[in-house]
Amino acid sequence: MIESVKILTNSLRIKFKGETIENFPNIWLRDHAKDEQNWDRRSHQRKTNTGCLDLDIKIKQAKLKNEGQHIEILWSDMTNVVSYSSEYLLKHLLCKNRKDFKFRLWKKYQIKEDIFLSYKDIMRENGFKFFLEKIYKFGFCVITNCETNLKAVETIANKIGYVRQSIFGGLWEFESNQDKADSAYTQEELKPHTDATYSNDAPGLQLLLCCDYKAKGGESILVDGFKIAQNLKKNDKDLFDFLSSVEVPGKYIGDGVILEAKRPIFKLDNNELIQVSFNNYDRTEFRLDELQTLKFYEGIKKINNLINKPEYQWRHVLNPGQLLIFNNWRILHGRSSFKGKRKMAGCYINMEDFMSACRVNGIS
Repeated sequence: MIESVKILTNSLRIKFKGETIENFPNIWLRDHAKDEQNWDRRSHQRKTNTGCLDLDIKIKQAKLKNEGQHIEILWSDMTNVVSYSSEYLLKHLLCKNRKDFKFRLWKKYQIKEDIFLSYKDIMRENGFKFFLEKIYKFGFCVITNCETNLKAVETIANKIGYVRQSIFGGLWEFESNQDKADSAYTQEELKPHTDATYSNDAPGLQLLLCCDYKAKGGESILVDGFKIAQNLKKNDKDLFDFLSSVEVPGKYIGDGVILEAKRPIFKLDNNELIQVSFNNYDRTEFRLDELQTLKFYEGIKKINNLINKPEYQWRHVLNPGQLLIFNNWRILHGRSSFKGKRKMAGCYINMEDFMSACRVNGIS
């Protein structure tokens, strides 16, 4: 809610309930006018030719309406007033706390049984929103009572967005296979990592369905990479900043392709962590100067020590019909070694499609 407004030379000073005060530049407000003259509500596109606006545009009048829920502005180049909601303006505050309160960074003991959701429930409208909220908050959940086939994986993926094509195909099934050029196809232990550090746009979500399990071992291991980053930033800010700036290359060679990409282990956007990329298997050779090299390996060692501490690892043996879905930009995943038959099915989903589903359901 807006308590008061004051017209300044080139901006509008707005005081919100709770003592928040911020100046919105006139040109920004005019460019974001969403009345019939300036905005196409059908296509959600701007009609205004921004390049033709006067950078020194003036506000002739600004009034509060609906008990502070809206401001009506009369611009110097218009005859009709334009309405701006307090909700819209609050959403675009510069001074707001950018930390998303819906995230729940976790250690093992903080994950409860409510992380398990039923397939039938998530197919319902309310259940589907609850399902998305779980992934958004904790970075993962487990869906129970799925059919043990690719159709179940495809149905869940298409409910969120669509199946992403990759070098492994769209939908895939796999067992241990020494002919495959990837460590995931062995029966050996897989240390926690994120997938596709060799891809410019790493998959956002990964789905893994257990189709058959007649084995010993093979626990799925998950680690909250954002929690690891929080720990490192708190205890060694200098090292965190270094690992947020050095671009680390990943490479995949096999199946007729050579893929390579690079980005920091902790990728930031306006100082906000948006992605963790850590895969010691796929990291390829690169050089830094001597001091930076030592610092980089100090960082690798600290991250390795943290992600392999039991307190950070959630472990669970997936049984047939259980599907693990997790945010590959946040959650590091691994698997303990096993002996026997363990057949899995799965796919990837793009991050933009997951975030779109969240926005449509009012989650982010």
